Amino acid sequence: MSARVIDGQAIAAELRAAVGAEVQRLSRAHALTPGLAVVLVGEDPASSVYVRSKAKQTVEAGMRSFDYRLPESTGEAELLALIARLNADPAVHGILVQLPLPKQIDAQKVLGALDPAKDVDGFHPMNAGRLATGLPALVPCTPVGCIRLAKTVHASLAGLDALVIGRSNIVGKPLIQLLLAENATVTVAHSRTRDLGAACRRADLVFAAVGRPEMVRGDWIKPGATVIDVGINRVTGENGKNRLVGDVAYAEAAEVAGAITPVPRGVGPMTIACLLLNTLRAACAIAGLPEPTV
Repeated sequence: MSARVIDGQAIAAELRAAVGAEVQRLSRAHALTPGLAVVLVGEDPASSVYVRSKAKQTVEAGMRSFDYRLPESTGEAELLALIARLNADPAVHGILVQLPLPKQIDAQKVLGALDPAKDVDGFHPMNAGRLATGLPALVPCTPVGCIRLAKTVHASLAGLDALVIGRSNIVGKPLIQLLLAENATVTVAHSRTRDLGAACRRADLVFAAVGRPEMVRGDWIKPGATVIDVGINRVTGENGKNRLVGDVAYAEAAEVAGAITPVPRGVGPMTIACLLLNTLRAACAIAGLPEPTV
């Protein structure tokens, strides 16, 4: 058996195009242009590349991009003052603070200072609470992307046995809530789960988000299951060169699964596409307009 490859790059491009079309409609009908502010503190190379990609795709979607790059030495009070200004700026509909932050800054304090209506990363406690209680909320982008990818394989997730490997606030926990809202039967596992392989073998859907290179082996996968690999791990190959791998041993799993996301070109592109979707949703909500149907 050879799994269908779920092309996150192509699916994300379709979503960005749909968001862009809706942005054009809002501009014509309501003179509204969604604006996204991204704040980067420090010079982490991976974060810098990611922020540049976000800014580029924001502009390509017809939105306004506000880029704030602060030195590593920035103090917590200075960052909180910037957040307060962005909260009050009517041109800014979404605010994203790139993590991780330098050690002198309390990340939870900063995330808690965001206006929940502009929290397009979905990390504010109010948005987390609304998601958990089934109320409308801005939801973390990677879990939203995971659900969208799974739905390219399954028209409905209702009744499917879904295993989420990982329990982070960024991916695992919100993904659990989204799966419950889709009426899936959800099992939560993590690096300390006893006989993780047995848990995997029962699952119709496997979402691997544990942050360990190729931890999920091919013989753990139920034949025909859908595998969504959230992991992005940089490892050194036999030739001494770095390469990216997921949390799933891809070559092994692809021989057993019905469908699988690659790394890269899987979940990663969907995260930025869903960030643009969240910015669009936030702009509509702030302006008192109906929820976009993208």
